[in-house]
Amino acid sequence: MVEPADRPSTAGQRLGAPESFGVSTLEPGLRPPAQPPGRQISIRVQMLDDTQEVFQISQRSPGKVLFDLVCAHLNLVEGDYFGLEYQDQRKMMVWLDLLKPTVKQIRRPKNTILRFVVKFFPPDHTQLMEELTRYLFALQIKHDLACGRLICNDTSAALMVSHIIQSEIGDYDETQSWQHLLHNKYLPDQDALRDKIIDCHRKNVGQTPAESDYQLLEIARRLEMYGVRLHPAKDREGTKLSLAVAHTGVLVFQGYTKINAFNWSKIRKLSFKRKRFLIKLRADPAQNAHHDTLEFAMASRDCCKIFWKICVEYHAFFRLFEEPKPKPKPVLFTRGSSFRFSGRTQKQIIDYVKDSEFKKVPFERKHSKILSNSSMSPQSSSFRSQVPKEVTHTHTHTHINTNKHYYVFLYSLQYGSPSSSADSPLASAHVLVNGTGSVNGQATASTGIPGQSPDGRLPSPLTSPLLTEAGYVRTDDEDEARRKKFPTDKAYFIAKELLTTERTYLKDLQVITESFQSVVGTDEALPDSVRNLISTNYDPVYKFHQGFLKEVEQRLAQWEGRSNAHIKGDYQRIGDILLKNIQGLRQLTVHLQKHSECLVELERASRSSRRLETLCRDFEQQKACYLPFNIFLLRPLHRLLHYKLILERLCKHYPPTHDDFRDSRAALAEISEMVLQLQGTMMKMENFQKLLELKKDLTGIENLVIPGREFIRLGCLSKLSGKGLQQRMFLLFSDSLVYTSRGMTPSNQFKVHGQLPLYGMTIRESEEEWGVPHSFTLFGQRQSVVVAASCASEMERWVEDIRMAIDLAEQSSSPHADLLSTSLTDSKLSEDGGAEQESEEELCGSRSSLERHGHRGNTTMHVCWHRNTSVSMVDFSVAVENQLSGNLLRKFKNSNGWQKLWVVFTNFSLFFYKSHQDDYPLASLPLLGYSVTVPSESENIHKDYVFKLHFKSHVYYFRSESEYTFERYRLNLEDRC
Repeated sequence: MVEPADRPSTAGQRLGAPESFGVSTLEPGLRPPAQPPGRQISIRVQMLDDTQEVFQISQRSPGKVLFDLVCAHLNLVEGDYFGLEYQDQRKMMVWLDLLKPTVKQIRRPKNTILRFVVKFFPPDHTQLMEELTRYLFALQIKHDLACGRLICNDTSAALMVSHIIQSEIGDYDETQSWQHLLHNKYLPDQDALRDKIIDCHRKNVGQTPAESDYQLLEIARRLEMYGVRLHPAKDREGTKLSLAVAHTGVLVFQGYTKINAFNWSKIRKLSFKRKRFLIKLRADPAQNAHHDTLEFAMASRDCCKIFWKICVEYHAFFRLFEEPKPKPKPVLFTRGSSFRFSGRTQKQIIDYVKDSEFKKVPFERKHSKILSNSSMSPQSSSFRSQVPKEVTHTHTHTHINTNKHYYVFLYSLQYGSPSSSADSPLASAHVLVNGTGSVNGQATASTGIPGQSPDGRLPSPLTSPLLTEAGYVRTDDEDEARRKKFPTDKAYFIAKELLTTERTYLKDLQVITESFQSVVGTDEALPDSVRNLISTNYDPVYKFHQGFLKEVEQRLAQWEGRSNAHIKGDYQRIGDILLKNIQGLRQLTVHLQKHSECLVELERASRSSRRLETLCRDFEQQKACYLPFNIFLLRPLHRLLHYKLILERLCKHYPPTHDDFRDSRAALAEISEMVLQLQGTMMKMENFQKLLELKKDLTGIENLVIPGREFIRLGCLSKLSGKGLQQRMFLLFSDSLVYTSRGMTPSNQFKVHGQLPLYGMTIRESEEEWGVPHSFTLFGQRQSVVVAASCASEMERWVEDIRMAIDLAEQSSSPHADLLSTSLTDSKLSEDGGAEQESEEELCGSRSSLERHGHRGNTTMHVCWHRNTSVSMVDFSVAVENQLSGNLLRKFKNSNGWQKLWVVFTNFSLFFYKSHQDDYPLASLPLLGYSVTVPSESENIHKDYVFKLHFKSHVYYFRSESEYTFERYRLNLEDRC
């Protein structure tokens, strides 16, 4: 039964808005199923409209009782198309077995949320007899589109979304439709399709919600990925594939392309043995073929069994006339699984609904909230109220779902050359301090000078940057004048993003071609071979991009001229310049291919020469080198990705008839080919660079950079020991898990306490065992460790990545290499005797010595330590793809004016400059741990395009110049906060 509450008792009252009624064939107040006696437990179920309901069942009840309660609550006749799925103790998504007791399947009912979703997707939606059923299917399609599971082309996506919003807000209204799309996220890349969606919505006038559901399902059912749930596998040759099951049979996908299908009529038997999934086919009399057996390797036996069960159920549901009878119990021994399909088949459902006569009962539909002031202009000063009050994360973890594919691919690559609290000090932004005790180039000897704390001490590494001289306060008159002066076309803002990021890219190249070579390149410690390798392969690229930037600047100056702002002309395009210069850039491919060699050779030379290593570390302390130097060496490879993404947005924005479309599409084809050619090198070098960066942050470790080792995740976990829970920094690699603590040494490096080889490791949740929330136990061959994450989501990320790493370690043929130095291994360093957590005062006091010893205090490891969070290699890879530069207005929580700053967004941080001509940033704000929202009404930020960054008590507001720029920053900040 549904838990008593002040909520409506019928699905109609719960599902939607009063103006749009549908029809259900069940009477309200349907009698709930009978339950066996016993203690009642509460089970929470998330519905397809994202609401949650709590149901009371007996602890002896089978899964069918709970499922019937949900269907009765919804007044759903055709409930057999649906199922209840949940994440089990292995962190795998499974279906609730209707025949087994619920409590034996869900071990922790208080902490488990079951999802009521579509389980069986029929080939034709006209087979769904009830409007309520089609509505629930439409909600499922809406979910699959939003999370990126239902892959399709842009036209199909725009059409489907147009039917969804037609159902939700009714007929097309320009302002209301625009605002609704801004307020709701239906596609991962919705911004690029907004105009196409609006055009499609305009054509749906007069369409009722039921008709919209019908049209949505009509489009969806024709898509190749309709109803497909991919299960990773490999064939006998080791090729990565995915298996799926549909009403027709078993499907095989490579990526998102179906490459084979085995019809039920051709399948003789499905089975599994350990990790192997077997498909036995019938003999083909026409070809005199014998019985054929196809074999696929899956991640584990559990993965095989889960997929096998789904296949059994799909076959029974669509192919049998009635529910299969249970097998007789064996007298002595059992052999094989007793699992069987439970419920009505599709034929039974259709016959039941046709033969029954029910009274039609209205149900209500759930709609997104519609803004009360529909006449509000998108350009009005109240724009901020049109943006969601809390930024959602529909798309944020899409890349996390590809974690395993990314690492399995990365695992196959081998290195060619390398052998290698609210007062938290990281809670706010970082004022760059050099070794001479100055801030932003100004002395800090006396109190009252910006950058110095009231007690006269140097600021902590991440205190709030005042930057009182960095920018001026911009008035509303300037805003209005600027709005009238500059174009508003989206293509202009895409072109402007190209311009601003190209300026930053050229500055980054300058760090290599000028700053580094003037400081380190003249020293005898740098071998001539390495010096020549760097100058020969970076100088031509720098010179080329000087010319490229000049062309882009000239074009944008013409495009945004005061007298030309609203006049169409040949200069209002950027694809021709991109095409010309990308074709020119192809001539430099030989230099781009050498950049990875430059990174490897510089590292090799640094290992051989202590003086060169010191020179490089000293150079990294210069203000112009605002990132680890190795990142600059990889910038040209990353820039190719930026061009590709910019061109993709441009091509999606332009209609095919646009003058700039052909050049943009040709440029996209050129750059895509270059990216494909260099992608393998790029992935290897990103991993190599990250290992080198981590090596600098660690002490007591050796042989970190070896062929075949991949970095996977780093972050904070609390380790349970004799002294209780102690904060530790954990680093997960493809072969080992290392745990460290923040050292109290002048260099502030992390001291290694121990290493857990992944080969043979097992993992188990242990909240109940230890009474510690979000805890799990790692069982290694030599020792076991109990750790706890800061929250459930952090625990989920760690457990998923550790399981994946264990699989990688077991698949590896390379021997395990010990990471720890001999001295640490021999002395068996006492983990309990590690450094205590460092306070902000201690960090402030050690800051000057920290700089003198040539080590940065704001690396990713340090930020994760103080923010108590984690970051993965996938996060780093996504971060390099979308970098932003440009002017933003910034305001602190309690300040009055807005400061105009040039902002560079990269490497999980915002870097602040006075203008784009500056050679080094004035301050930085590391973003890991921050939340991204928009201001609420109570904050009185009556400005357009404002987003808010906040971590505990630290709050910053930023204003962008356009809706396009606002969305670019908001979406990218979501990915990296």
